[in-house]
Amino acid sequence: MSLTPQWLDELRSRTTLSALIGRSIKVTKAGREYKACCPFHNEKTPSFTINDEKGFYHCFGCSAHGDAIRWMTDQRGLGFMDAVKELASEAGMDVPAPDPKAAKKQEKRNNLYDVMNAAQDFFMQQLASVQGAHAREYMQSRSLKQKTVLDFGFGYASDNRGALKQALSHFDTAMLIEAGLLISVDGKEPYDRFRGRLMIPIRDIRGRIIAFGGRILGDGEPKYLNSPDTPLFDKGRTLYNLDRASPASRQTGRVIVCEGYMDVIALAQAGFPDCVAPLGTAVTEQQIQMLWRMSEAPILCFDGDRAGQKAAVRAASRALPMLMPGHSLRISNLPPGQDPDDIVSQNGKLAFDDILQKAKPLDEHIWDYEKTSQPIDTPEERAGLKKRLNDHVSTIANNDIRMLYGQSFRERFDNLFQKVKFKPQRRQSFKNNGKWNPYKQIETPPSDIARSIGTHGSDILLQAILTCLLRYPSLISLNFEKLSGLNIKIEWHQKLLDSLIENMDRKEILDNQAFHTILEPILYNKAKQLLRADQPSFAFSNNISKGYSKEGLDQIGADLSEAIRLYKQKPKLDSALEDAGKRANMAENDQEFAKAYEDTVQIGKAKLEYNRRLAGLFQQDISDI
Repeated sequence: MSLTPQWLDELRSRTTLSALIGRSIKVTKAGREYKACCPFHNEKTPSFTINDEKGFYHCFGCSAHGDAIRWMTDQRGLGFMDAVKELASEAGMDVPAPDPKAAKKQEKRNNLYDVMNAAQDFFMQQLASVQGAHAREYMQSRSLKQKTVLDFGFGYASDNRGALKQALSHFDTAMLIEAGLLISVDGKEPYDRFRGRLMIPIRDIRGRIIAFGGRILGDGEPKYLNSPDTPLFDKGRTLYNLDRASPASRQTGRVIVCEGYMDVIALAQAGFPDCVAPLGTAVTEQQIQMLWRMSEAPILCFDGDRAGQKAAVRAASRALPMLMPGHSLRISNLPPGQDPDDIVSQNGKLAFDDILQKAKPLDEHIWDYEKTSQPIDTPEERAGLKKRLNDHVSTIANNDIRMLYGQSFRERFDNLFQKVKFKPQRRQSFKNNGKWNPYKQIETPPSDIARSIGTHGSDILLQAILTCLLRYPSLISLNFEKLSGLNIKIEWHQKLLDSLIENMDRKEILDNQAFHTILEPILYNKAKQLLRADQPSFAFSNNISKGYSKEGLDQIGADLSEAIRLYKQKPKLDSALEDAGKRANMAENDQEFAKAYEDTVQIGKAKLEYNRRLAGLFQQDISDI
């Protein structure tokens, strides 16, 4: 079939998505969109939206996203062409006539799928036979459960050079060679590629077998052997376990990338179904794009040794040119000498969960790797570090991300090599009534309003966030996860935020009457108070006219996201500064005191940066906070 992008766009435009989806689930009109309880995960409050204008659906809970064709394939379970034909029939469109060459090519591919299925049946029979005893013992040694063996389709290839060839003799030898199952050498009879190995089928996104991986059961090289590239299999464009991990990632909101398929299988058995792995190559650009369709920040989980770190940096180098706002990678290194199976079997699921929680942002991993990859003791070596970092930055195509990465590396570089000249004899000068006060290092705000925000900044900033959400409820769903994780001390602040989140499907700017419908009387009065003109003048919460244009609302949304980040950051800075003060007061020698002082200097810099960012959100000059 020759389906052009133009023809597919016409098919989508003739399909009313809300009506199509409404046949399977209950949908409700919500402004210019429709809402429903998501069919891809269990929920009681609707987070699944349908936009007929733009022709897509999206779930804010599990990130399921797609158009009419994707709905038919994911929710109805149809193949792509079956979905297209059904939609075309309803839309009164004729599916383009088959291209003879394309039809012949597809027929050839279908025959190869038959070959791969027959090979899988043979390998599974061999595993269950007497010859497969050694393979079964190996699986028991890896603590693989019977359900896991069946789910992942384990098999066995015997040492016989012609066993598979003979079993599949009803297929042409040329087809077996093209499928990658036989090896053809000039002047010799073709023979089985996989011998004496535990066999694992490799499937495409639709669950069809396209290749095999084989693990040797004794000594020998290579330890793992994959099928060669074939008309069905391109290892640079394939991720192992993608067919199972893709739906699982909609539930977890993440995807984990391991080094090999045995890691994936061990983690899946331990309760991590959202794992994939490349197949004998470093992570490619095509694979990164596939990962981003499942998660905006996939977690690369490689060994903690230098080889694992280098593999992560190679993946980072592939990703840097493609980075775009909201899409990146996170890196989580395992302890040296341990693989995922070791961690979950020895320490349990929570131990691996903890490793995932500690995954580093991409810029932090690159910095840590380059900082430790070579000596940085001399000026020349430090210049080498700066050059390596700049080389990474220069590959980033997006202007904003390139600028921010450069800024991040410069700040880290300056902080690393800026030495604090500490003189032990000056220790007493930092004392106040017998105790050293780290807050003396932070300047007092000069103005009343600045002093107020400096002292009660968290409460005032949260009030600005709530004011912004009251004025622009459409921003609530875009910041749902960030808002859900806020640590709020004042009870009515928390209740107001909860009410707004519960009613986040309201798209219109709320007026007094609308407040009455969703807020209890006390919260209603509090909300009216927040919307008064004499409240602290944060631009993103008080500039009402700006929110009437898309560009203005986008800017308000960006400022709101920054405000939420700053709100979460301040308690951490205050706690770190207080800890440094305690350590200084308890220091038993000048060395311990010097370390506490250096920490205070660094925290002070972080607070100055915090104040600078806060000032950027405020309409008056509070840069001296």
